[in-house]
Order: sequence, then structure tokens, then C-alpha cells
Amino acid sequence: MKYLAMIYGNQAKWDSFPAEAWPEAIARQEAFNKKYRETGELLGAYGLADAAAAQLVRRRDGAPVVTDGPYLETKEYVASFYLLDCESLERAQEIAADIPLAETDPVELWPVLHESAGDV
Repeated sequence: MKYLAMIYGNQAKWDSFPAEAWPEAIARQEAFNKKYRETGELLGAYGLADAAAAQLVRRRDGAPVVTDGPYLETKEYVASFYLLDCESLERAQEIAADIPLAETDPVELWPVLHESAGDV
């Protein structure tokens, strides 16, 4: 079963993170990514841009209409997400708890209930 694990953040949190701590944090994250890619349980790990870079896209009269986002006024936003493929919910929970930021922040875990076939 596939699961989506999400970490939330905000600009104040990232601004308070000391610049000299980023290389170690990135190295820990890359080690996590490598470990679970090798087991086949991590299908993808993605870090998102700050909320200021979000855009809203709608269609009006068949043409895209783009405005600055994000959609919701919020202090926190999805900062990173991971697509997992695990044999059980318990295994997905173990992997989510192993995400380096899980030491300080909760990781939201959602079952993926539907997947569209990629190549038919």
C-alpha cells in the first residue's frame, strides 16, 4: 500500500534554523532517502518552495488564470512530502518516524486510496 508522509513548516521556522546546521540536516535527509530507496519503500522525496512561491491556477473560458498563492491563509504549509510503498501501516509508521525532522516535528501520514495507472 502507498502512503503519503508530509512535514509542515513555516518561514519563521526555516529562518530560525542556523545556516551552519543546514549541511548536516541535508546529509541526514539524504541518508534517509538512500536507505529507503534501496529497500524500495521510498518512491520519492520532495521538498517544496516557500509558500510565497505558490500559485493558484484556475481555468476560465478554456484558458489558465494564474494568481499568487497559497490557497489558504495559514501560518504553516506543506514543506516536504514523501511517497512510500509499504507492506503495512505499521511499516509506514516506522519509516515516517525515521524521517530526520520527526525528532522535532510530527509527520502526517495518509494512506493513498487511489492511483491512476501510469502506462496502460
